[in-house]
Amino acid sequence: QVQLVESGGGLVRPGGSLRLSCVVSESDFSLNAMAWYRQDVEKQREWVAFITRGGDGNYEDAVKGRFTISRDNSKSTVYLQMNSLKPEDTAVYYCNTLPVMYSWGQGTQVTVSS
Repeated sequence: QVQLVESGGGLVRPGGSLRLSCVVSESDFSLNAMAWYRQDVEKQREWVAFITRGGDGNYEDAVKGRFTISRDNSKSTVYLQMNSLKPEDTAVYYCNTLPVMYSWGQGTQVTVSS
């Protein structure tokens, strides 16, 4: 069974930065588009960024210009560089394929607060 292991979250002040990582235990990692999703309390999980097999990133409007998604196929890892963080970015962040194919990992908590 494919496992998704997210890390890199934490508590950061508004305007700060974090870099999330997600390691995927899947030999065909390079064949899939990958995405980062987030879910806040009492809200639905939503995607915030995805990256194609070819490495092209796409972003939800609220994070465009602040977040950058990237991937390292040699490490089966997808990253999310988050800059200029805002309190509304507070959520648990998850990675998965796009569309979703695997069971969700535990996610990593990002809290933006002064």
